[in-house]
Amino acid sequence: MQPSGNTILITGGGSGIGAALAQRLHDAGNMVLIAGRRMDALQKTAAGRARIIPVQLDVDDVQNLDAFAANLINEHPALNILINNAGIMKRENLGVKRDLTDAHDTIMTNLMGPIRLTNAFIEHLSSQKNAVIMNVTSGLAFVPMRASATYSATKAALHSYTLSLREALKGKVEVIEIAPPGVQTSLTPGQETREGYMPLEAFTDEVMSLLSRAPTPPEILVERVHFLRFAEKEGRMTEALSMLSAIE
Repeated sequence: MQPSGNTILITGGGSGIGAALAQRLHDAGNMVLIAGRRMDALQKTAAGRARIIPVQLDVDDVQNLDAFAANLINEHPALNILINNAGIMKRENLGVKRDLTDAHDTIMTNLMGPIRLTNAFIEHLSSQKNAVIMNVTSGLAFVPMRASATYSATKAALHSYTLSLREALKGKVEVIEIAPPGVQTSLTPGQETREGYMPLEAFTDEVMSLLSRAPTPPEILVERVHFLRFAEKEGRMTEALSMLSAIE
C-alpha cells in the first residue's frame, strides 16, 4: 500500500477505529471518504480536515448500494482503496432460546456488508493503480468469545473471505487484513474506558507504523493481538478460550 496520494473509502468512519484511521490517513497525505449512517458523527470526524469527506451510507441498504457506488466513483474517480471497517457487536446467551434479531443484524453488517461493498466496487478497483481492499476483522476471528459468539463467527468468516479474495485478486488488487485486539472504542457499552483494552491512540499508532512497511504485511497485527492470532498454532487455544469465556 502506498502511504500517500490515495483516495480512500472507509466505512464506519464516524467513531472508533474507523474515525481514528481516517484522520491518520488524511494527515499522511490522502483524501479520505468516510461512510456511515450518522452524518453528525461523520462530520465530527472530518472537522478541521478539508480532505476528509463525509458520505452517508447504510451498508445494510442493499437496494441503494449499487447506486451509492456508481455515484461515488463518478464524483471520485481516483478512488483506489476500500477499507471495510463498519461493524457491530452484541452480547448473547447461547444457552437459552432467544430472539435472533441481533444475530441476524450482526451477520448482515459484519459479513454481508463487506462482501456487498467489495462487490459493488470490485470492477472499479481492479482497474486502478495501487488498489487496495482492507478488511477489519478481529482477534476474535481466531479465538471466539462465548458472550459474543455471532460477532466472533462473522469475523472468522470475514478472515476466510479475505484469504480467498487475496488469491482471486492477486496481481490486481492488494488485499490486507487488520485484526484488532480489544480496543477502547464505543463498539460495546463501557468499552471506551474498559481496563485491559488497548487505548485507541496506541492501537492506531502501531497500525500506521505497520502500514508504512514495504512491502505492506498482508495481516496488520499489533503486538497485543498476537496472543489470540497465534493461540492455535502455539497450542494455547484451550487457555485462550477459557480466558475469553470468563468475560461476560
